[in-house]
Amino acid sequence: MSPFSGPATPMSPSAIAQAARQLDCDEAAIHAVIEIESKGGFDHARRPRILFERHYFHRLTGGRFDAEAPDISHRRWGGYGRGSAQYSRLERAAELDREAALRSASWGAFQIMGDNYGACGFDQVEAFVAAMIEGEDQHLAAFVAFLQSQKLDRPLRDHDWARFARGYNGPAFRKHRYDERLAAAWRRHSCRGLLREGSRGAAVRRLQEQLGISVDGIFGAQTAAAVRSFQRKRGLAADGLVGPITRDALTRAALDSQKA
Repeated sequence: MSPFSGPATPMSPSAIAQAARQLDCDEAAIHAVIEIESKGGFDHARRPRILFERHYFHRLTGGRFDAEAPDISHRRWGGYGRGSAQYSRLERAAELDREAALRSASWGAFQIMGDNYGACGFDQVEAFVAAMIEGEDQHLAAFVAFLQSQKLDRPLRDHDWARFARGYNGPAFRKHRYDERLAAAWRRHSCRGLLREGSRGAAVRRLQEQLGISVDGIFGAQTAAAVRSFQRKRGLAADGLVGPITRDALTRAALDSQKA
């Protein structure tokens, strides 16, 4: 088992509502950030999702490992490789300088850089990483603290996506269209009662129960596939979105099952 595997506790149903109150924002705004940054805080091995940033490692170590390991230490950003390679890159860097390595990765559902551990309310990066390993509620708590410390709660509340993306993703945010993608994700999550991939909470748990699949409260690929399968069987547009039409069809299916 990886040293970065742990409980990987999913987000509790009330966590986002509580965070929205703390940030004085709507819940859709928080869901939008999760969708764009990670679509979920953990991978299949119960490890926090990460992205290792070689230019951070270069800066934090003074470039002393550039010559021997340019793929994990380089003055230029990029060179990420596949998502599945991120932990091997992190572990190689940790053998050279563990603290710098942990600070050089973005972590969890909100992809917060380890270098920002202090802004998230932690005294040491090891404590920050331990919280990331623990569960998504901890990811959310770190996100709230980070936004408040960096004064990014106001642009999130105002849906000022350009200002939020500049502070959260850096000055190159336009190159990756972070502001446009966040705005689009927020519009999707703002649709009243609409459930889609990336949604989570009690409503998703209820949906999973109706579909007869594993219940974890997270609308991931398995749930999306089950929704599309149900929609096809009922002659509906198989778009994987759960709005009023699909919801009514699920209710009718449940009633038909009870009568049978």
